[in-house]
Amino acid sequence: MTTSAIARYHDLLAGGLAADSQDWLEEQIARRDLTFGGRPVCTVLRPRWMTAREYELCRARAAVVLRAFGTAHRAALADKSVRAQLRLTDWEEQLVTVDPGFAAASPTSRLDAFFVDGGTGLRFTEYNAETPAGAAYNDALSEVFEQMPVMRVFLREHHLRPLPARSGVLRSLLGAFAEWSGARERPRIAILDWREVPTFSEFVLYERYFAEQGLECRIVDPREVEYRDGVLRDGDFEISLIYKRVLIHELVERCGIDGPVIRAVRDRAVCMVNPFSCKLLHKKASLAVLSDERNARLFGAEEREAIDACIPWTRVVEERHTMYDGREIDLLRFIRDNRERLVLKPNDEYGGKGIVLGWEATDAEWEAGLAAASEEPYIVQERITLPSEPYPSVIDGRLEVFDRMLDTAPFVSDGAYVEGCMTRLGTASLLNVTAGGGSN
Repeated sequence: MTTSAIARYHDLLAGGLAADSQDWLEEQIARRDLTFGGRPVCTVLRPRWMTAREYELCRARAAVVLRAFGTAHRAALADKSVRAQLRLTDWEEQLVTVDPGFAAASPTSRLDAFFVDGGTGLRFTEYNAETPAGAAYNDALSEVFEQMPVMRVFLREHHLRPLPARSGVLRSLLGAFAEWSGARERPRIAILDWREVPTFSEFVLYERYFAEQGLECRIVDPREVEYRDGVLRDGDFEISLIYKRVLIHELVERCGIDGPVIRAVRDRAVCMVNPFSCKLLHKKASLAVLSDERNARLFGAEEREAIDACIPWTRVVEERHTMYDGREIDLLRFIRDNRERLVLKPNDEYGGKGIVLGWEATDAEWEAGLAAASEEPYIVQERITLPSEPYPSVIDGRLEVFDRMLDTAPFVSDGAYVEGCMTRLGTASLLNVTAGGGSN
């Protein structure tokens, strides 16, 4: 059914609607400033479609995997031996135990996943538990596609339902704030990040959206705040809730561990979402904690089944013996001898930085990746076969349709359930917007 719908949509474009649809896309992206570092966040003329079955599979599988992440988070806080597997820095050790005033480790987050086995299975390859971007872009793009000329014709024959995400972000923020404050009051929200970041245009979308919901909000640069008399301020704006988009390690590096934001959070003068303890799950080693056989005792039967089914084999790169496919292996030797089936990832980077895809790397590049992994924390993860779909674009005035690889990136609300979903497209195996892949 999906294949025939895609073919019909592409036929409508080829039948004379491509040029008008392309003009609409470009006009709306410019008018709404849907850009990432100056680049359009979408360049294709068709949104990604998921069937109801696929979305429900994503929600059901994610719910159990998220419970497993919660189990790992509690274990890491309670047991230093578990926490050591996450390879925290000294300053992170100081901050992750700060009580945020609410229960969820990462109230608003995003899983990165791929459908496998012909769409019947799902593999979660990363957990963006610190500063997940894209929900406001997602909703704005949905509105753009809904009004596209080709869609007006297509919807006469087919039914599509958008999957909004930003409402889940706001609900998570307000829920955490209510738990933190213990009162029914409206927060004054600061969207906190550096003004020069490529996602600034998304902050503007959120600022408008929050204002539409009757909430006071301001985009705030951490370098411009002061903490005085128990109040965090940006000029005359008193902040009670931080929607934290700044990366914690950048906040520490640029403003110091005793900077005004960190002191205000530690003093419980302001509520911050996501909190410092989100670093425990944001580390890519959190997937190793889930999949490593030495931690199986931490999880219940349903969690272990979901981990086995949905988390690729993942280990922290270190000298040890472990299990792979039911047999014991020397980990470093196995990594060196099996690069075609493995990927190396830095423990705490983003945008594809430092990732080495073994099946695309030369022997020298793989050895360089292993050398880097001996200097700083890395994980090794089993390769996932990436799915692909045909997507249309207008190139030099001509409609072109060609296959693009795609991921499935569901947004998580209250740290517990999926609400909305983003997809990134690319022609290269490394799918992320920072590395040049488009969103959809």
